Amino acid sequence: MEPSEHEKEKIERLRRAMYSRSLSPKLRDRERRPLGQEQSSVGEDFVESQEEVAGSSVAPRAIGFARRALWWLLGAAVIFFIGAIGFFSYYFLLGGGSSGASSSNISISVSGPPQVEGGSPTELQIVVANRNKVPLELAELVVTYPKGTRSVSDFATDLPNLRQSLGTIEAGGTRQGTVSAVFAGNEGENATVKIELEYRISGSSAIFAASSEYNIVFSSSPLSIAVSGNNQTISGQPVELVVSVASNANAPVKDVLLSVQYPFGFKFSSASPAPSTSGVPIQSGAWQIGDLSPGQKRTITIQGSLVGEQGDGRVFHFTAGTRKNTTATSTAIETVLADNTFTVSISKPFLGLAISVGGASSPNVVVSPGDNVTVAIDWQNNLPTAITDAVIVAKLSGILIDGASVHTVDGFYRSNDDVVIWDKTTSGGALASLLPGARGKVAFSFRMPQSDALKNVINPRLNISVNAAGKRIAETGVPQNLQATANQKISLASDLTLTAQGLYYANPFGSVGPMPPKAGSETTYAMVFTVTNTTNKITDATVTAHFPPYVRYVGICSPRTECDPDARKLTFNQEDGTLMWNMGDIEPGVGLNGTAPRQIAIAVGFTPSTSQIGQEPPLLQDIKLIGIDTQKAEAQKNINPGAVIVPTELKSVKDVTTNILGDPGFTSANSTVIK
Repeated sequence: MEPSEHEKEKIERLRRAMYSRSLSPKLRDRERRPLGQEQSSVGEDFVESQEEVAGSSVAPRAIGFARRALWWLLGAAVIFFIGAIGFFSYYFLLGGGSSGASSSNISISVSGPPQVEGGSPTELQIVVANRNKVPLELAELVVTYPKGTRSVSDFATDLPNLRQSLGTIEAGGTRQGTVSAVFAGNEGENATVKIELEYRISGSSAIFAASSEYNIVFSSSPLSIAVSGNNQTISGQPVELVVSVASNANAPVKDVLLSVQYPFGFKFSSASPAPSTSGVPIQSGAWQIGDLSPGQKRTITIQGSLVGEQGDGRVFHFTAGTRKNTTATSTAIETVLADNTFTVSISKPFLGLAISVGGASSPNVVVSPGDNVTVAIDWQNNLPTAITDAVIVAKLSGILIDGASVHTVDGFYRSNDDVVIWDKTTSGGALASLLPGARGKVAFSFRMPQSDALKNVINPRLNISVNAAGKRIAETGVPQNLQATANQKISLASDLTLTAQGLYYANPFGSVGPMPPKAGSETTYAMVFTVTNTTNKITDATVTAHFPPYVRYVGICSPRTECDPDARKLTFNQEDGTLMWNMGDIEPGVGLNGTAPRQIAIAVGFTPSTSQIGQEPPLLQDIKLIGIDTQKAEAQKNINPGAVIVPTELKSVKDVTTNILGDPGFTSANSTVIK
C-alpha cells in the first residue's frame, strides 16, 4: 500500500536531518539496551486489515454496453453467413441457378408380374415423369436386360438392351409404354432389368441420366433336366445314366446345349447320341441338342465306369442352356436355363478280389522276356449272406502267350479265347457256396514270350482282367445276380544288348604295333561298342568303361554323329581313366529288323609290361550301360507316384582283353603278351 502524505513528509524531514550539517551535531545518541530473550507473540495467521470499498463496477458503464453490442453484432454476422450458404446452395444445386433439371425430379416406375415363367413372354409397363421446371430434350429410354433374354418375335435373337427415343419431355410431362421380352433363368433365381433415361437440357451439350431397376423372380425354368440310373454301384462296375432334357417354355427354345461335369473316378466309355468334342474339357461332356419345341424332350444315354472307395459319393453335374452366338462352334453355355445333380454312392464289392504276380500286388508288374510267371487271385465274401454258384474268370489279352505253358491246378484254361475259369466243378465244390466272410485263392502260371517273338512289338504288355459272378437271396426273397471285377497289368522289360569288341585286323583306324603284343612296344586297337533294343524306350542312357593304367585313349573315334566334340556325347576323364558315351534316348527296335544299331568305335594304345608276358591283360574294364526303362519307370510311379526315377544299371559285359576273338584273321595264339 502506498504511504500517506503525512508519512511521506516525516520521511523527508528525517532525510534532511540526516544529511544536514547544522542539525547532525544536535542529534544525540540514545541509550542502548541489551538484547533480551523476549519473544513477541505472533499469531499463526497474518491478516492485514483493509479499508472497505463501496461496491461499484470496476469498468465504467459505457464500456460494458459496448461489449454487449459487439456480441450481438457478431451473432448476427454468423446467422447471416449460414443463411447465405444455404441460399446459394439451394439456388445453384436445386433452385433456379442449378443445371435446370435434376435426376431426383425424374420418376421412372416399372410394373410387371411378381413372378416370371422362364421361357414365356413377359410385358413390363414403364412410366417416366418429369417433375423439373425445364423440359428434357432428346430423351431416350435405355432398357438393359439380364443375360439370356430373347426377343418375343424371334426367340433365337438375344436382347442385351433396348434403346427407344422419347423426344422432348416437357416440364411436368409423362411418357409411358410397354416392353416385351422372354426371360430365362432357373426356378427361384433372381434377375434385374435396368431402365435408364438419358436426356439433355437447353444450353448444354452434356448428357444426363436417371435410372431405376426392376427385380424379376423366376417361378419356373424354360428347361428341365431329369436323370435316372442306379444310385449305388461297385467300384469298377459299369454305370449307365439316362438324361432327359425337356422344354417347359411356351415358345421354341433355340440352340439348346447340355453339359455334363463328370466326378472324379468316372471313366467315360460311350454315349448315345455321341457327345460333341469341340472346346470340351477332359472331365466334361457336351451335347448340341438343337431346338426344342414346347413340351419336346430329348434323351441321352451315358455309359462308363466309376472307381472309388466304399462309402464314397460321386456327384454328376448336368447343365442345360444356350450360347450367345447360335452360329458359334463352341459348346460353352452362355445362359444357364436348367441344372441338376445326380449322386452315385460306391458300395463294397460283394466278392473282394486281389491279384498278385509272383507275390507282388502292384497294379503294373514288370517281368523279363522268357520268365515263368505265377498269378494268384485271392477272393473273399464281403456280404452278410451266403453266395452260391460263384464263378471266377481271368481273361488274358495283349501279347500272345503260348497256351501250352499255361497251367492251373483248380481251374480250366480255354485256349480258344485265352480264358482261365474256376467254378464249383473245377474247384471240387469249393465255389458252390461261399459263407459270409469266407475267403480263398485260385492261381495259374504261364511263360512270357522270348525277345525274338517281340521284335515287332512296341511296349509289350499283358492284361489280366478278372470277373467274378454269383447269386444271393435278397431281403425280398428274390435271387440277385452279383458281379465284381479286378485288373492286372504285366509289362515286359526291354531286352537290351550291349557288346564291346576289340579289333586289330579289322581296325577301321588302322592298327600299329606288333601282334601278338610285345612287352615294351605299343600296339593299337579299336574298341567297338554296339547297343540294340527290343521293346521299350530307354531314356538317359550312358555307356561307361574304365581304362587300365597301361592303356591310353588315342583320341580318335567314329562315327562323327556320336563323336562330335560340340555335342559332347563322348567324354574321357584323364585323371581316373573313365570313358563315357552319353547315348540319350534309345528307341524301341534299334538294331532289329534291318535297322542300324547304336554304335561307336574308339582307338586305344596298349603298351604291355614284362610282368604281363604270357598273360591276356584287360584292355577295357567295368563296362556297363545305365538308363531308365520307361515301362519299369511307369510301374514304379504306380506304386509310389511321388518317387523320383533315376537311371539304373541295365546291362553289363565282360572286360575286353587281348584275346579279341571275333576279329577276322585273329587267332587265340596272338592273345598273350610275348617277350
